[in-house]
Amino acid sequence: MSGQKIGQLIDALGVDADLEDGDLPTDAFVILKVVKADGTVSLVNARSEGLDWITRLGMVTAAQAIENSGYSDVPTDDT
Repeated sequence: MSGQKIGQLIDALGVDADLEDGDLPTDAFVILKVVKADGTVSLVNARSEGLDWITRLGMVTAAQAIENSGYSDVPTDDT
């Protein structure tokens, strides 16, 4: 199996990112659910070039926390 560029695939799946003008994405870690030709289901991951393992682990851990709790990095007025 050879590596494939997945930009068009991500676009076709309708994936959007909430970015503002001036935001500069630097790294990406993508988890794909794949249904194989024989019907089995697996997970495949892809990452941007140069993404080190410790940053990748931090991104996955932060993503899990966000998914589980709805974390938002927006200050509140509860001071």
